[in-house]
Amino acid sequence: MDYIIYFAITIGILVFIHEFGHFAAAKLSGMRAEVFAIGFGKRLFGWNRKTGFTFGELPKDFDGEGNTDYRICLLPLGGYVKITGMVDESLDTNNLASEPQPYEFRAKPLWAKVFVITAGVLLNLLLAWFIFWGGNYFQGKPSTKTTTIGFVEQNSKADSLGLKQGDKIISVNGNKVKNWEELRTEIFINTLGEDVNLQIERNNALVELKIPRKVIPEDETQGLFLIPDGIRPAIGEVMKDSPAEKAGFKSNDIFLTVNEKPVFVPKDVTEIISSNKDQKVDIKVLREKDTMLISVTPNAEGKIGVALSATFTGEVEYVTYGFFESFYYGWLDIVRMTNLTFNMLGKVFTGNVEFKKAFGGPIKIAQFAAKSADSGISSFLYFLALLSLSLAILNIMPFPVLDGGHLVMILIEGIIRREIPLKVKLGIQKAGMALLLLLMAFILYNDILSLKLW
Repeated sequence: MDYIIYFAITIGILVFIHEFGHFAAAKLSGMRAEVFAIGFGKRLFGWNRKTGFTFGELPKDFDGEGNTDYRICLLPLGGYVKITGMVDESLDTNNLASEPQPYEFRAKPLWAKVFVITAGVLLNLLLAWFIFWGGNYFQGKPSTKTTTIGFVEQNSKADSLGLKQGDKIISVNGNKVKNWEELRTEIFINTLGEDVNLQIERNNALVELKIPRKVIPEDETQGLFLIPDGIRPAIGEVMKDSPAEKAGFKSNDIFLTVNEKPVFVPKDVTEIISSNKDQKVDIKVLREKDTMLISVTPNAEGKIGVALSATFTGEVEYVTYGFFESFYYGWLDIVRMTNLTFNMLGKVFTGNVEFKKAFGGPIKIAQFAAKSADSGISSFLYFLALLSLSLAILNIMPFPVLDGGHLVMILIEGIIRREIPLKVKLGIQKAGMALLLLLMAFILYNDILSLKLW
């Protein structure tokens, strides 16, 4: 249910912003917008000035007389604005047999057509820019001041690759890293599809370590691959009337040792406690600036009644920017993510990155939307910004049916100074629609496979 709710919120916001761009530009250019739809397919309900609020489809002979029908449709996978006199994905040609009217798309000058077609992409771009600006201004960018590995679990993937506790990573594929965020970005994003060469400082000597890409997890949260120095288990919540509450544990207590054994991740704590059912366990915790030893006896199930999470106890610096400066750095974020997107597309076409790893459909969007929302509003907004930017980049591609495809045809008509024949336009639209539907079906198929239901 969380997936459905957050998918609806995410897609609803992005589609509304995109289609409102087309709608507002059409109105400002003196064009009629017959339909403003969220979703595709059958009309579920909607409102217009002529009929008011109604359920179901409008009569086939309905004439809005220039009044827009605002509607919600059955398939929540996008939306559209139907502009009079434009050949779009609806393939409606009713108005095209007669002479162009002043309020029609085809009657407007080149600049107006370009403005209307690109307005959706521009608003998606502005939404991403605004969110990046807000993140830079109100929160700043975190800088975790370490590139040292704090813990390597025995027999883990990191252990098998030769990584050791205390290794300080100096560079990744020749790119210097100064904090944990840069390290993560280089390993899990910038070098996707490539083997990774690490330069490590170990016992005051430099060590080169090559890691094949196939053994690096797709998601850095899978397993205990890289744990920064300073990560410790911490109590998120103490259950009422639990052994932990009776022993005096409190939320935000940080575990240092359990039965004199250092612990670095929640798994360490649960393994020791669960193996000491009904036996006293001595736990050293850090509470604010004080260190204390607390004894607790796990119940018969080997639990003490706490919810654990990992917390970073080292130095984290938030680099903040001024009001206007944040716009500049927000734009740099857009440039960086755009370059990364095209770099990823290049790796897909060259075969270095699998298609299913680079592209996701509605199921993956729902998963990431719910996951980001669980991490807080700032995380969800950042995800929304990335998705809005991706939608802008996708839509401006010169592919039939997409905004970029419409833009190419408009520019061609501007150059040759006449309209492309209607049959040619319809043929291009139908072919583009068929290819797009096949692509969407393939992406959805990969999404379903990723769920591993069988």
